[in-house]
Amino acid sequence: MKKHFQRLAVVLICACLFVSACGQGSGATGGGEDKQVIVEQLEGQEPTREILTEDAAKRLDIQTAAASEAELNGAKRTVIPYASIIYDTEGATWVYLNPAPLTFVRHPINVEDIKGDKAFLSDALPAGSAVVTVGVAELYGAESEFEEE
Repeated sequence: MKKHFQRLAVVLICACLFVSACGQGSGATGGGEDKQVIVEQLEGQEPTREILTEDAAKRLDIQTAAASEAELNGAKRTVIPYASIIYDTEGATWVYLNPAPLTFVRHPINVEDIKGDKAFLSDALPAGSAVVTVGVAELYGAESEFEEE
């Protein structure tokens, strides 16, 4: 009976090792030629640019919306969906702009007011800007996954 339990324990350990090895893949953080995202460090106020593969953008369900203008307290302000804003660990506010297909650039913003699901900015975004509304946290996570320490 004791040998039976020892064999069962060995089989269970091997099965656990096999199952845990199955979950490891190359994905976004893996090396080699199967990279799903390329993160480039930029100079100036825009710290990073991320270039995704089409498959990665589909998996993340990246969606964008155009920035618009509206009046707030008698002044024209840039308006974006509140869902497009991400806060970093120091409390700074950012959006991801989509200047080209599958390319996303983190851009600093200053929020003046939030009304419902709209954020009014005290600064303007580049003309014709599209901001990421779905997949923002995933882009930020991919960026911090590749940060050098």
